[in-house]
Amino acid sequence: MTSITDIVPPGVVTGDNLVKLLEHARDNKYAIPAVNCTSSATANACLEAAAKNNSPVMIQVSNGGGKFLVGKSISDANAATAGSVALAYHVRAVAKYYGIPVVLHSDHCAKKLLPWFDGMLEADEAYFAQYGEPLFSSHMLDLSEESLEENVSICKTYLERM
Repeated sequence: MTSITDIVPPGVVTGDNLVKLLEHARDNKYAIPAVNCTSSATANACLEAAAKNNSPVMIQVSNGGGKFLVGKSISDANAATAGSVALAYHVRAVAKYYGIPVVLHSDHCAKKLLPWFDGMLEADEAYFAQYGEPLFSSHMLDLSEESLEENVSICKTYLERM
């Protein structure tokens, strides 16, 4: 029987390895659990559960989760970004030791949270400059509350940056 790590390496997967992982899940009719984490302890618990079940896992961080991770007393406008990036670095540092592929994802980002999204993209770019891949595997931009025209306009702006 082929192990998932014969297809993609253990640790955080990005780019072609992320595509391979998602295609493997689709082709073999299984879901990859996605869990919002608010601390290194919750991320580690998810990684351990996934490893015990020989399953890939998606570790997500939300804007609120990032704020919680950095600490409730921090009111800085960049607190959510700082916490989200800190969780991403933690997961990057430990994921490979669990022997499973990990998708590192940011959860729903509405228009009012775009500064958080921008901060994570800046962290992706800095990480990429140093390591040749982004810090996160993926991000979710959720503009469903906006008009179609504004949704497309904002998305187009982000695509032009790439």
